[in-house]
Amino acid sequence: MKLSTPPQKQLFTMKMALLFFSLFLVLQGSAQAVYENERYVPETDPLVLEKLQQWQDMKFGLLMHWGAYSQWGIVESWSLSPEEYGWCVRTKGENPNNYYEYVKEYEALKTTFNPVNFNPEKWAEAAEYAGMKYVIFTTKHHDGFSMFDTKYTDYKITDKDCPFSSNPRANVTKEIFNAFRAKGFWAGAYFSKPDWNHKNYWDPKYPPRDRNVNYSPLENPKKWQKYVDFTHNQILELLTDYGKVDILWLDGGWVAKDSKATISSWYERVLENTEDGYLKHRMVNQDVKMDELVVKARKKQPGLLVVDRAVHGINQNYLTPENRVPEKELSYPWESCIISGGGWAHTPNAKYMSGRKGVQLLVDIVAKGGNLLLNVAPTPTGEWQDGAYELLKEIGDWMQVNAEAIYYSKAIAPYKENNICLTTLDDGTTYFMYMAAEGESIMPETITITSHRPVKGSKVYLLGSSKKLKWEKNGENGFKIAVPKSLRHNPPSKYVWVFKVSALIK
Repeated sequence: MKLSTPPQKQLFTMKMALLFFSLFLVLQGSAQAVYENERYVPETDPLVLEKLQQWQDMKFGLLMHWGAYSQWGIVESWSLSPEEYGWCVRTKGENPNNYYEYVKEYEALKTTFNPVNFNPEKWAEAAEYAGMKYVIFTTKHHDGFSMFDTKYTDYKITDKDCPFSSNPRANVTKEIFNAFRAKGFWAGAYFSKPDWNHKNYWDPKYPPRDRNVNYSPLENPKKWQKYVDFTHNQILELLTDYGKVDILWLDGGWVAKDSKATISSWYERVLENTEDGYLKHRMVNQDVKMDELVVKARKKQPGLLVVDRAVHGINQNYLTPENRVPEKELSYPWESCIISGGGWAHTPNAKYMSGRKGVQLLVDIVAKGGNLLLNVAPTPTGEWQDGAYELLKEIGDWMQVNAEAIYYSKAIAPYKENNICLTTLDDGTTYFMYMAAEGESIMPETITITSHRPVKGSKVYLLGSSKKLKWEKNGENGFKIAVPKSLRHNPPSKYVWVFKVSALIK
């Protein structure tokens, strides 16, 4: 028989529930205001501001997740984390149900990693054709396996126990940066602040509890300082020995001075990690002294852009919505990082997005004032899958005709009118980009815009054609473009058709 709860206890429980609910509403409202209005802290360093503007003009970059984990075709690093998320499920190895045996097998992937077909020049050539302007490479993910010749750990691709270490191109970070710089790219170093292989992050005396450090940094300051020193040393090593580095792209936003220090970070974390009202992982104060590090980093690389992802403050020069595109223009610099096919890391037989989706994704992001950082995951043998090359080729074919509507452009309201995206240049030139529907290959007879109108005498062209198009006023503020049959049936590019107008009234 189930005993009933005493009335006084019921009343107490109800009062406590009401108190917590009220507190949550207050925090939620405050958090939302902070999240929307104060989540970006503007930079003041003039060198950084100049570089940030240059970066915003580039519009299109390449991200690559690659490591020993690629051999298993699994989600990068996360199977080491003892959390109950889908991406942490262990399915590979001989002992996926024994956590500690699994970790040994995972770390032993170092001894079989041998990407003998590594050819970064081929990657750089494909990325250049696609119109990409900068590359972000995973020099180290959360698992701690360093894809560069660091002197601060043996868990690295250049260690003697890794078969690829004898290859003359074993220092893959240096090789990738050099190959892409030769094509005029900016080089960016992805670096994970948490390192699950390091004894001063996950102390082997204690079991890991979640993604966080597994001891209290506040109660073990000497141990934590050793980890801080290790992190600083590795980052400064990358900024000293690897040529010109333009972007330091830091991941692991939970490694911060105090993940509860701002309501916004708390609010975002609750939204991301709550299930039935309970946090799935702790929030731990783990100060890696980022302010000090950034000062030292910019002495090595003046003007360096720093992206301390998901950490509110001065060291997040631009924000990085992950696998999503904002609904409208944002008031600060931003970049959507998007998977092109499979997952962030190598996925066997990955299905890549279509050329249409890739082109329209780029256009949609740029029209809202952002950059697209498109992820391509190399294989265990050091290649790209055919689908990646095919996608970049399709985007590149479109860019050969329409790039002037992308680079150096600015957002202009209303950013998107039905299926037509807008961008503008400083001289008033404006582009109207018609997003073709699935299977639509013949252009409409008339393109109608309601939000803007050219000044009298303005010339209108379809990019890829030298034929001047007729236009007329439409409504109070709009205009119509007449598309001749010769162009309608033979558009100069696929997926998005771009109309150029020399100047606008509104």
